[in-house]
Amino acid sequence: MQPTATVLVYSDDSNTREQVRLAAGRRPAPDVPFVEFVECATPAAVLRELDRGGVDVCVLDGEAVPMGGMGVCRQIKDEIFNCPPVLLLIGRPQDAWLATWSRAEAAVTLPVDPVEFAASLASLLRQRKLQSA
Repeated sequence: MQPTATVLVYSDDSNTREQVRLAAGRRPAPDVPFVEFVECATPAAVLRELDRGGVDVCVLDGEAVPMGGMGVCRQIKDEIFNCPPVLLLIGRPQDAWLATWSRAEAAVTLPVDPVEFAASLASLLRQRKLQSA
């Protein structure tokens, strides 16, 4: 049986969550595990899922309403022990500094570019694997 990685996707927009799933596919790179997605449409749902454990990477929509992914990222970095790495979806490349402020490990712009997104996600999955080894 192949190992899997759990990727939490937070966005109030179902189309954005779908873009993320399609961009990652079943396996974002040959050297990382297959991925399973946990979708969240509210910040409360994100916190519930992280409290349960087992999340390997979080993908947070910086444009989400009522609380953007940057604020959620900052909060979970403060509140969740061994918080998984975060990939932020940002509206403009100029917002990269805000991603740094929120303590995200990576950021890509919207709309999701499948090649850029898959490469960033795979990189975070590799880092997570090294941390847990």
